[in-house]
Amino acid sequence: MNEVVPTHHWVRGGLRRDREAAVGRLGLAGPVMAVDAHRGLRGPYTAAGTLVRAMVPDVLRRDSKLVERYDIELLSAAPDLRELVPNSRETLTSMALPAERTRYYARLRTTRISNGLVEFVRDGLTADGPRVLVVENADQAEATDQEFLTALVRRIDPAQLTVVVCGGAAGPADEALLAVLAARARLTEVGEGAPAPAGPDDAWTYVASDCTTDEPAPRAAYEALDPAARAELHDRRAAELAEQDDESLRLGAIAHHLEHGSDPGEAGVHAVFHAMDHCLCNGFYEACVDYGRRGLALVDPRTEHDRWWAFTKGVTLCLSILGRTYEAEKLDDQARLNSVKPAVHMAAAYNTAMLYTRHNDPEDRDEFKAKAWLNSAIATASLIENRSDRAFQSAFYKNGLALVEVNLGEPAEALRLVDEAISSLDELLGPDEHVLHRSVLKNNRARVYLSLGRIEEALADYAIVIQEDPNHAEHYLERGNILRRLGRPEEALEDYARAMRLSPPFPEIYYNRGDLRLNEGDTEGALADFGYVIELVPEFVDAYVNRAGVLLEAGELDAAEQDAVTGLGYEPDNPYLHAVLGQVHAEREEFAAARAAFDRALAVDPDMITALSGRASLAYDMGELDTAAVDLGHAVELQPDDPALRYNRAFVHQDTGHWDEALADLEIAADLAPEDPDITEALDTCRRKAAAAR
Repeated sequence: MNEVVPTHHWVRGGLRRDREAAVGRLGLAGPVMAVDAHRGLRGPYTAAGTLVRAMVPDVLRRDSKLVERYDIELLSAAPDLRELVPNSRETLTSMALPAERTRYYARLRTTRISNGLVEFVRDGLTADGPRVLVVENADQAEATDQEFLTALVRRIDPAQLTVVVCGGAAGPADEALLAVLAARARLTEVGEGAPAPAGPDDAWTYVASDCTTDEPAPRAAYEALDPAARAELHDRRAAELAEQDDESLRLGAIAHHLEHGSDPGEAGVHAVFHAMDHCLCNGFYEACVDYGRRGLALVDPRTEHDRWWAFTKGVTLCLSILGRTYEAEKLDDQARLNSVKPAVHMAAAYNTAMLYTRHNDPEDRDEFKAKAWLNSAIATASLIENRSDRAFQSAFYKNGLALVEVNLGEPAEALRLVDEAISSLDELLGPDEHVLHRSVLKNNRARVYLSLGRIEEALADYAIVIQEDPNHAEHYLERGNILRRLGRPEEALEDYARAMRLSPPFPEIYYNRGDLRLNEGDTEGALADFGYVIELVPEFVDAYVNRAGVLLEAGELDAAEQDAVTGLGYEPDNPYLHAVLGQVHAEREEFAAARAAFDRALAVDPDMITALSGRASLAYDMGELDTAAVDLGHAVELQPDDPALRYNRAFVHQDTGHWDEALADLEIAADLAPEDPDITEALDTCRRKAAAAR
């Protein structure tokens, strides 16, 4: 009898009741937990939040340290857990007052949160047998849940937790989730059964499902009602949900019901804005855009200008961070068209400038346009009557202008601007005012110092910002990178470790630490770090490059080849991975394949020393001395102080009868590596043969 291999499942098609019946026929072993991922219920992390809300009380009893380790992720997914899960890693960004927010989370923060949630689920499950998680309405999930499900199906062992992803026939819109389901889950197609008979209270049934049921009869009954009756049902449901005092419900169903209730212009606007602002502050940018556009549909830009602008600037910022810059610039233009208020024009000018210097694709950036827009913002800010407000706005826009100057190759001017901004705020603001932005300015000044080579001053600023904002992981990452450059590996490792403790899983930190460990001879630690990076982000090509190099050095040819092939699947023209393949094939004496791989690497990067040396060695072994001489000659031109290249080229010179050239290469190699016995022996031999040849 064949053994059943555990696998995840994808149940697609039909109505929910059809899929539930299909899940029952799968014969899954272990206790089953079902969660609904429909974004209309709780907004971002609807499914993930439901799952961790169910797990946290039990995990707290067994392992409170695990809950503490993932507090950021848990509170991001389920903010109503705050009474059970105190946030021990608050930062100036997370604590900033709405009026003082000037720094927002990176676009990839939700990826890190999702990976942290997966690790909490994995480590929080008890070891007494397999579990089953059924996730319904995955095709209606918000972007954060789709990202979470992608990581969960990809990373968790189905023997520990079998994930059953269910949804309509079209499947999830997220390409990454579709790809991982196709690769890791067994597909079950479901047909739609006969419609359920209509009930006497179907309209309320539809609303009570928070408008998420896919049964045709309740929806039809709801749509048949007159608008006032529909609004009354929404009011009733909103009141029921509000009694639960659950923040995540305010991000989903409550906002939906109030915007469709009897007072959309007031209660609806406030509810949708609250949801948008929550998502903006937490880095849930796709959701923020959705709420913002819904809010814009509820307000009139002519009669409700300030409300309209509040939604517009939130949407514009999120679109910029998401890289949807064409849409963002259209909204900036709309703001300039709809408003004569200086504050709107200042902000729109700054937003547009950031598109041209930071957010646009590289080919669409224009530093001069960015500078022009920032000058416009600074000029408008100079007209503000209140002195402290004028100082803050001017400092904010000068900080943006400093970024442009750095990109234009003018770091000294950037330093002047940042220094001026810091001095003006220190002079005019109290010590507790705009603490976040003043920290941002010092962080940016540290970066400018770094670009000017003023390392000690950069480190001094990092010391200040770390003291002011000790839980901000990026400060430690950036300082660790500097310390590494200065040849202070132990201090760099300490900063990397601190950054890891303060952040959800952050692949760049582990990659940098792996690179440092490799340079320090800790190959085992480096392999662990590179492996974890790949587990977190399978498309992190540089991690494949480094890990493949370590494996190649260790003689693990099959593993090195697998990493190279996998990495090339994400980046087909990566020259380093082609060079690894060339070395693998050369070790196996697969000469044609090795030559093709080295050729491919050098077609992308003609100055790649590893590929030049590898192809030269291959040519030498095949008797193609002229080709070997050309490749080694180019390599020596690029790296004249490499004794190994000189040593290898000397043998080519000897075999072609160029004894003087061989002797010259070996003498230089001996000077560069006087303790190398192979070079010393080759030099002695060459001197004798060169003398005899004369």
